Amino acid sequence: MKAFFTPLLASCIFLSGSASAAEIYNKDGNKLDLYGLVSGLRYFSSDKRQDGDQSYMRIGFKGQTQISDTLTGYGQWQSQFNASQPESDSNTMTTRLGFAGLKMGRFGSLDYGRSTGVLYDALSQTDMQPEFDAQTYNTDQFMFRRGNSLATWRNSDLFGLVSGLDVAVQYQGKNEGSGEPGTRDVLRQNGEGYGMSVAYAFGNGFRAVGAFTHSSRTGEQNARSGIMGEGDTAEAYSASLKYDAHNVYLGVMYTQAYNASRFGSRGAGGIYGYANQTNIVEVFAQYTFDSGWVPFIAYNQARASDLGQAGNGRVYATQDLVKFIDFGGSYLFNRNMLAYVDYKLNLIDKSEFSQAAGVSTDDILAVGLVYQF
Repeated sequence: MKAFFTPLLASCIFLSGSASAAEIYNKDGNKLDLYGLVSGLRYFSSDKRQDGDQSYMRIGFKGQTQISDTLTGYGQWQSQFNASQPESDSNTMTTRLGFAGLKMGRFGSLDYGRSTGVLYDALSQTDMQPEFDAQTYNTDQFMFRRGNSLATWRNSDLFGLVSGLDVAVQYQGKNEGSGEPGTRDVLRQNGEGYGMSVAYAFGNGFRAVGAFTHSSRTGEQNARSGIMGEGDTAEAYSASLKYDAHNVYLGVMYTQAYNASRFGSRGAGGIYGYANQTNIVEVFAQYTFDSGWVPFIAYNQARASDLGQAGNGRVYATQDLVKFIDFGGSYLFNRNMLAYVDYKLNLIDKSEFSQAAGVSTDDILAVGLVYQF
């Protein structure tokens, strides 16, 4: 989830960041900040898998230490706790972020750990809904969003030579199934990969981002019985443009992916795998009133083509994995408290594919109240 902050505060700050982090320690070049949120969240839907309590909390820290005049060490950790389960359920905590790195003045920063893939540099410009954001791509999906074993070099203003021109280069280590640390499902594995992003702020509120990633697929992703979408590599190319000025935010993003967009699960009777090609479109618009009211509207679609033959023997051509209109609004009581309503109007009709792949076809109304620090 994300929150909306008016330009009077800090426009569209990601909730995984520190909107108003609590400073724990700041002395002799060492600094440690604590941040987090508690979200009371309820879904209303005909889909019984979604309907009900979705409350959670997040907590994290950001720290840095001054090593020399030109060298700074830093680290960040963030975790999420499910607040909608009984106390007897021990599987309620997940680690979202955990990395450490070095900042080297105008030469940029280099870090390693569980962080954000470079493709998200482009995706983030439309990833703005208070609840139903990040629906057209997933975590642990190569370098689309958050993932493990990521080494990232970032440089702002191109070594100080070109104001507004930011670049990033990333490498991802292999994360397989059995035999690897953090054993994972086949749909969350990845081979070695690399990627790059370039962003440029034109001024007057305009900013463009382009990114690409190229990853090897694991042996299990091609050899697992019944899996769809075989291929040696997974690739994605993305571009986005945003306008953010005068209380108006407009964003558009397009991504084309090959053997990279997952669907379904390995559950009994289901179909699962990767789309041979996916076209992803996101459009987002919002207006911020001085009173703290922030209405928005968005459109998200991930359309998969050439899906091929499934384990059940059926052959599928082109299918929508995600397609919906999203609208609603947030209200900021102050910089620490907000409420929102987010309505997801699903445009996918129920079909044999949607049922077999577990693709949601029902509308969802989300109502949330968030305290953050």
